[in-house]
Amino acid sequence: MTDLPATGALASCTDAPASRTDDRPPSVLDELERRGAVAQTTGAQELAAALAAQPITFYCGFDPTAQSLHIGHLVQLLTMRRIQQAGHRPLGLVGGATGLIGDPRMSGERVLNSPDVVAGWVDRIRGQVERYLDFEGAYAARIVNNLDWTGDLSAIGLLRDIGKHYRMGRMLAKETVAARLNSGEGLSFTEFSYQILQGLDYLELYRRYGCTLQSGGNDQWGNLISGTELIHKVEGADAHALTTPLLTKADGAKFGKTEGGAVWLDAELTSPYAFYQFWFNSDDRDVDRYLRMLSFRTEEELDELAVATRERSYTREAQRALAGEVTALVHGQRAANAVVTASAALFGRAELAAIDETTLHAALSEAGLSTVDGAVPSVVELLRLSGLTSSLSEARRAVAEGGANINNRRVTDPDFVPDGDDLLHGRYLVLRRGKRAVAGVLVRS
Repeated sequence: MTDLPATGALASCTDAPASRTDDRPPSVLDELERRGAVAQTTGAQELAAALAAQPITFYCGFDPTAQSLHIGHLVQLLTMRRIQQAGHRPLGLVGGATGLIGDPRMSGERVLNSPDVVAGWVDRIRGQVERYLDFEGAYAARIVNNLDWTGDLSAIGLLRDIGKHYRMGRMLAKETVAARLNSGEGLSFTEFSYQILQGLDYLELYRRYGCTLQSGGNDQWGNLISGTELIHKVEGADAHALTTPLLTKADGAKFGKTEGGAVWLDAELTSPYAFYQFWFNSDDRDVDRYLRMLSFRTEEELDELAVATRERSYTREAQRALAGEVTALVHGQRAANAVVTASAALFGRAELAAIDETTLHAALSEAGLSTVDGAVPSVVELLRLSGLTSSLSEARRAVAEGGANINNRRVTDPDFVPDGDDLLHGRYLVLRRGKRAVAGVLVRS
């Protein structure tokens, strides 16, 4: 165990950031607060002092309950990055043990995945977490797996050494637990025990690495406090917890894989093009908040983008900045550049030939991609097939009025039939009606 200085009794939690005082040293906590990335902490002044005084070790956990993280995890990943850049040592915990159980959800009991499946997901998620951390230098990150200390733990050992420090009243008062107990489905002991295992994680990381801060989403507050209290009871030492606000839309809907329409960090599950479009379509009411939490732009740049949204929202300047930066963070700058080019090319502002096949397929899938087997039909039939018009007569009117385009070239003959030379990458056509209605056709010969 690493010896750490004690700072007295465990600090009480606060659900709002403490205001700055002259005697409070500056720390990365101030930066997180300015960006609206702090929901609750255990003693904001004590935590700020600890972060300002010397490098600390901190951790955030990610459970492999799916094959990929989603954008609901992005705030945590970027918070870890900010804290590391401020001179602290991160531990990225991938829950090979807790992933076998899963944190209780409001929506009901989780389906338990096999150990082999979870082990495979551990490897995939480990790779995603590693993208956001630096593994070199004085503040080098480390990836840990809680299966390392729970795999050989006996039930008697868990109950005797850890369970005795937990009180049922506190455990039952947890919001998700209380809601599930009052539901028709109830709550299994398996999921009920999750908070004990997460508390054990924090205790083990304190003992092994001197970890004194855990971060997580605000819906994890009870689990985080489980760990700080366990460390205080077992080791007589103080540890901190910090939660970030949940990433939500203007209507209050939470981002996450269980809410429908998940946006994944894995390019195989959500293409970079679809990922970019998701952020580009952000509501004006949300975009400033998203930029502050997810972007690494300066305060001055963020203020300028906020003004742009208020005064000329039609330009979608802030949305474009958000989509470009977050896509580059998740998928790399090259993928982000390809997506921007594709977005412009679909609407005639760049060359379609410059789009690689993978990006073009993803872009047209988002716009609406129809399939043609065999011979390519005429332009009017293509317009109807793609859904850009509801009938052949409407398609003919669109052509006659000059509003029909194939591969960004205006078509004036309703009987025009594209040939092989017109097919992008040998099998795609981009159709556009007017300036904004776009669809694609995949030709399979």
